[in-house]
Amino acid sequence: MTDPRGTRTQEPLVLLIEDEPPMRRFLRAVLESQGYRLFEAPTGEEGLRQAAMRSPDLILLDLGLPDLDGLEVTRRIRTFSKIPILVLSARGQERDKIEALDAGADDYVTKPFAVGELLARMRVALRHAAGPEVPEDGKIAVGGLEVDFAKRRVLLEGSEVHLTPIEYRLLTSLARSPGRVLTHDQLLRAVWGPGYAERHHYLRVYMAQLRQKLEKSPSRPRLFLTEPGVGYRMREP
Repeated sequence: MTDPRGTRTQEPLVLLIEDEPPMRRFLRAVLESQGYRLFEAPTGEEGLRQAAMRSPDLILLDLGLPDLDGLEVTRRIRTFSKIPILVLSARGQERDKIEALDAGADDYVTKPFAVGELLARMRVALRHAAGPEVPEDGKIAVGGLEVDFAKRRVLLEGSEVHLTPIEYRLLTSLARSPGRVLTHDQLLRAVWGPGYAERHHYLRVYMAQLRQKLEKSPSRPRLFLTEPGVGYRMREP
């Protein structure tokens, strides 16, 4: 890894919390071939101890552990750490993904998975951890879109775009964590408030309006991506 000054540091330290030996062997071979430093925990309790003792750069977490459910492990880690958590699970239903993300996981990959996808999602999680979210006085630019948080201005190909207050709150909620999935419930609470967490139709309507104003082809969005049944993510710069 490289620190903010460009100095070479040690390669990322990954904690794998997984009870199946064949999966541990497979991931050990893959990750060590990519230069990651890896240590393993076969149970949730051991994973919690290792996470607290070693402070890894990233956690790969299976949900189906023999002692603790992976959701409980995620919640407990979030009481003491913001280490990025990437869930690996055979539970592929939308509800499972939503519960994991709402519990505090940063991303979710369903088994069986492609190695390339896993490595790409790991890189995204590590980039998020390496740098702070976009500050209040910062800017973000992606695909011809620029959001200036300090001036509350939105530019598309250099031209200012007028957004309603709700559209702007939705945009900035996504833009502060580019590349990261935000669930429907997370976005509804952030934009409308805690009393609106079940009103998913609000989100569909305003996301369609946002795409109409900011996407070159709203029917084939490239900036604001849908995670079917789960939520949305904004493309990374």
